[in-house]
Amino acid sequence: MNKMRMLFSKKGRAVYISHLDLMHTMQRAISRAGFSLKYSEGYNPHPQISIALPLSVGMSSICEIMDLRLNEEVSFDDFRKRLNAVLPEGIHIEDVYTSEEKSSGIKWLRVKGEYEYDSRDVSVVLPQLEDFFERDSITVQKKSKRGITDADIRPMIREIGFSCDSDGLVIMEAVISASEPTLNPELITAALRTLNPGIAPDFAAYERIEIYRPDMTVFR
Repeated sequence: MNKMRMLFSKKGRAVYISHLDLMHTMQRAISRAGFSLKYSEGYNPHPQISIALPLSVGMSSICEIMDLRLNEEVSFDDFRKRLNAVLPEGIHIEDVYTSEEKSSGIKWLRVKGEYEYDSRDVSVVLPQLEDFFERDSITVQKKSKRGITDADIRPMIREIGFSCDSDGLVIMEAVISASEPTLNPELITAALRTLNPGIAPDFAAYERIEIYRPDMTVFR
């Protein structure tokens, strides 16, 4: 069967499922739904299933992409319904379709952050956050294959803005680099805590809300 692509969300308690456990969860769910994954050939066969951009533990998303191949021909709508019926709470298949576009074509991510401040006035913090990200350079420590290195994350942020919601949360929305280099949004919080702790949130949670090609058209 030709490659299938799934668009799925990962929210609620499911955000604490690691990438490896998510892969196992998906494989078991596909089996429980009555389908069989196609395996690669050779000495070390493995199921033909992959996620475009592995999600950090604790981060939610409404735009995850998974590619897979099955041994049988199926109706995409039937596959989606049967898989959703056996997936754990918090993981939901939004769409199933075909696409030959490689995940290497993903360049940007739109992310939303919710910042909680226990004792500070968010109306005072808000303009200070805007000013902070007007900087030309924001250098923080970042893990890499070579260990801990200093990285300027400002060029990895295409756009960023802040607002306040009715519950008193500061809402951050940004478009950040997804590849070459990759920016984990947790580094945005780390930059605040390191360089200006007075405006760093007491708690921050992030969610992916869209993925884009280099020209900012939606990737599917």
